[in-house]
Amino acid sequence: MASDPLYTTVVPPEWVDYNGHLRDAYYGLICSYATDALMDQIGLDAAGRACTHGSLFTLESHIHYLHEVKLGAQVQVQLQLLGCDAKRLHIFLRLVLSGRAEPVAVCEQMLLHVDIRGPRSAVFPTDVLARVQGMAAAHRALPVPALVGRVMQLPGALPS
Repeated sequence: MASDPLYTTVVPPEWVDYNGHLRDAYYGLICSYATDALMDQIGLDAAGRACTHGSLFTLESHIHYLHEVKLGAQVQVQLQLLGCDAKRLHIFLRLVLSGRAEPVAVCEQMLLHVDIRGPRSAVFPTDVLARVQGMAAAHRALPVPALVGRVMQLPGALPS
């Protein structure tokens, strides 16, 4: 994984379900906060959004829940940029517990740069695109994670 932790949080009591585990919806919230941190890194922070009227919208998201996360656990999110073009980012987020290497969950997302005045899709501002392309170059040599592009299906099931 190329990045230092993009986002870190501690699991509070209100995020834990009746089984004592992090509720599934909060994995998505953690990934959403990590995406906010990515926006800050590439220049789409509050000041950048105010200046350019640009933001990222999530087009698609796939979460794989791999291990339990319990109350009080410190979760760190690491980013791998899988691809980009003038308007979109294809990202892979690894959620790991502090001090451990194996992910507890992974999330693959397709993000779109949007001019919020429309709203409509828009090319990245030049400085943002330069940061994205620099990140893409740094991540290009990384192996594609095994769960990227995985299709959800029941093996051998007949269509209904």
